[in-house]
Amino acid sequence: MFSAAKSDATAYLTHSACAMHDMGKGHPECAERLAAIQDRLIAAGLWDCLLHVDAEPAIYAQLERVHDAEYLDRLAMLSPSHGYVHLDPDTAINSFSLRAAYHAAGAGIGAVNMVMQGHAQNAFCAIRPPGHHAERNKAMGFCLFNNVAVAAAHAMAEYGVERVAVVDFDVHHGNGTEDIFCDDPRVLMVGWFQHPFFPYSGDEPRGPGMKNIPKPRATTGADFRQMVSDFWIPALNEFAPQLILISAGFDAHREDDMSSMGLVESDYAWVTREVMQVAKTHAQGRIVSMLEGGYDLSSLGRSVAVHVKEMAGL
Repeated sequence: MFSAAKSDATAYLTHSACAMHDMGKGHPECAERLAAIQDRLIAAGLWDCLLHVDAEPAIYAQLERVHDAEYLDRLAMLSPSHGYVHLDPDTAINSFSLRAAYHAAGAGIGAVNMVMQGHAQNAFCAIRPPGHHAERNKAMGFCLFNNVAVAAAHAMAEYGVERVAVVDFDVHHGNGTEDIFCDDPRVLMVGWFQHPFFPYSGDEPRGPGMKNIPKPRATTGADFRQMVSDFWIPALNEFAPQLILISAGFDAHREDDMSSMGLVESDYAWVTREVMQVAKTHAQGRIVSMLEGGYDLSSLGRSVAVHVKEMAGL
């Protein structure tokens, strides 16, 4: 069940449905994000080096491992035949949103299958809507289903994984992931986030396995690296994960107006290498990375490119 990977490929999972989800004109979480990533991967000469996979949709039972059935049913009932339905002031759905969300969650499931079965060494899921703000019974922060949580639950249920680490380097606290796993000793979450900032949580951990570190605005790449070295890496090594999942948000980039942080591409490349070393030591190199935030199209594309380049060993 935990045999070494037969392939050293990096899988790239996405689906055309993810581009059909729309929350209204001018919304920062837009389909152009995926196009910017693809364009940059092509320009960087990385596109043809990846193992491309169309993500299958998740099924209801897989989502129900981390979301209440009442919540899933309510989303289905609210899904409009045309126009938009607002779930909160920042989060809306159109007629394609649920299909996109099912494929986004399914990408993580497919990626877990690939790395656990040895068809890829690691995987990046270029998906939307993102997921780490979605709580067990609540959509928020552009998120409908908690994609990383669905992937983690799948790994534990289907492959018997006993220790899953979630690394969240999005600039916002992954409140949904913490809500779902705060009482689960099989899951370690290490994260950071600008504080005070949306969703205004995380400074008081809800469980012993929730290692989320608030940082002030204007935190530099050097400060970020020190935090990772001092806190994340020791916690990860002590936990010895059998699988690492990444909530890969790139909105802490200094060019991203969604936050006020100072990371650049080299910081994302560095943290990717550090996490890969932990995965090599404890998890046979198995990593599944799933897109979260990142709203400046240029810096998003560049940052994902260096992240994927490191994962692919190129």
